[in-house]
Amino acid sequence: MKEEGYDYSVVQGFAFSALFWLFVGLAVGLWLAAEMVYPGLNLAPWLAFGRLRVVHTNGLAFGFGLGGIFACTYYMLQRLTRIRLAFPRLAKFHMYFFNAAIALAALSLFAGMNTSHEYAELEWPLDIGVVVMWVIFAINVFGTLIKRKEKQMYISLWYIISMTVTIAVLYIVNNLEIPVNWFKSYTVYAGANDANVEWWYGHNAVGFVFTVPILAMFYYFLPKSTNLPIYSHRLSIVAFWSLIFGYVWTGAHHLMLTPLPEWIQTVAIAFSIFLIAPSWGSVINGYYTMRGEWDKMRSNYLVKFFIMGITFYGLQTIQGPTQGLRIMTGFFHYTDWVIGHVHMGTMGWVTMIISASLYYMIPAVNGREIYSVKLANTHFWLILVGQLIFTITMWIAGIQQGAMWKASNPDGSLTYSFLETVTAMYPYWKIRFAGGFVYFLGIVVFGYNLLMTLKSPEEATQPRTA
Repeated sequence: MKEEGYDYSVVQGFAFSALFWLFVGLAVGLWLAAEMVYPGLNLAPWLAFGRLRVVHTNGLAFGFGLGGIFACTYYMLQRLTRIRLAFPRLAKFHMYFFNAAIALAALSLFAGMNTSHEYAELEWPLDIGVVVMWVIFAINVFGTLIKRKEKQMYISLWYIISMTVTIAVLYIVNNLEIPVNWFKSYTVYAGANDANVEWWYGHNAVGFVFTVPILAMFYYFLPKSTNLPIYSHRLSIVAFWSLIFGYVWTGAHHLMLTPLPEWIQTVAIAFSIFLIAPSWGSVINGYYTMRGEWDKMRSNYLVKFFIMGITFYGLQTIQGPTQGLRIMTGFFHYTDWVIGHVHMGTMGWVTMIISASLYYMIPAVNGREIYSVKLANTHFWLILVGQLIFTITMWIAGIQQGAMWKASNPDGSLTYSFLETVTAMYPYWKIRFAGGFVYFLGIVVFGYNLLMTLKSPEEATQPRTA
């Protein structure tokens, strides 16, 4: 039986919007991986690597990522406050506005309109649209929280609040710019200051899009899918405040060994190492929740997604801070190692948690069981294997790349030319494409499973409770 009393139309709308942008973003990513091996695929200016890359990153980070986040936020918000959305019509407008904004963003990036700031490539008219969209979202979040019937605020709500507030500040400050015309603008910052502000935004965009709301999903949907209480609410609160305090100081670890003042680099390194603790607080909380119940990894298909997802989060939050150290940056920065690092987080942590959350929500709001548990397990293994092939290959490639760049002859000249290092990467890039293709197949299975779930007959079962 369907869950009654809440507005889930917008939840389902955002869920399938996210799924659509996931397909688009991954298809573009596969084309990019193929272009690295077959440069002739740069068939036209709008298909050039430089344009497609930003379509890939924005489509997945904001089309899929934010789409999934909005879907899960509107679901969790109603369940944890025990009240309908404060402004359901505004939420529906938000959904249509969101999809229009992502489509216009993709078209503008295909056309070459680009500010050249990572994760902030959109030109000023679209920036204004993004701010309006976020204000609409924030009105619903805080309006619902103010009217809530459940006074106790579970940890997932704290993560939702921090995301809503912090992204607003980050986006506005970093995207202050002077328009030249409707299609071009220039940032108000300059030189090293511009770089510092950009990576303060860039790294915290990762933190408050790829980390904070995904943790909100993890803390809500793991206990719901296992019928087990979270191990320690106190630990979740301590980890939350530590993470929020530490994360905003770490952006400059992207700028090691640059003209940025050394003290700023050192502060970023210190807080990056500090972040291992709150990150692993959540990892440990997840593991301890499963104490004595690890057999659910076999019997409950959702648990595999959540536990492997939080495991990749834990690995990511060790790898990231350590590669921010100057000695590690001097070797790994600009190599394919960094690509492997980023994709372990996005393909492992983020996509696994959002996938499992959608697997829980879509059947729940439609009064159905998942169409096929077997397909869900197939989806899990395909994306796990594809992600490992992709990331491990990139780590090995990055080590070889860094070593070749730094190899020198007795007279001090470089042992290898840059072209030789590029040639040496070709076998790895072919394997990366294979891994990406396996991963894409897993997402196809995922999409098919969710769509078929909608066509399944309703089950005469009791609705899931908050």
